[in-house]
Amino acid sequence: MRTLLMFLCFLPAMTIATAHADTPASLLATYKTAAAQENTAFTAFSADRGRQFFTSRHGADWSCSSCHTSDPRQSGHHAVTNKVIAPMAPAVNPERFTDAARVEKWFRRNCKDVVGRACTATEKGDVVIYLQSLR
Repeated sequence: MRTLLMFLCFLPAMTIATAHADTPASLLATYKTAAAQENTAFTAFSADRGRQFFTSRHGADWSCSSCHTSDPRQSGHHAVTNKVIAPMAPAVNPERFTDAARVEKWFRRNCKDVVGRACTATEKGDVVIYLQSLR
């Protein structure tokens, strides 16, 4: 009985927690705070910088567009495994940028592979703004 009462007390909190979904706007707010801490001269994210970052080769032979294509509204393929990658643009794939933990997981992996280091908050925000701008 005590377990049931505890469960019923925590049920509303669990429902609220699971009902919350991250959004591109909430991710950008987090990145904006971090970008301002990284660089006191930071003012805003840039879709142009994001596009350039996404399409440019970094160090080795890869860019983000190597797997995600130069048109992120299209499906891509992983350069090594050939696994299909759903479109990156939220206008085409509304599931993008709705789970902060997942977004960070993929930024961490892909930045390490493509850029050879962790991406900065400014780079992440620029890429998200760029992808959001695609219609």
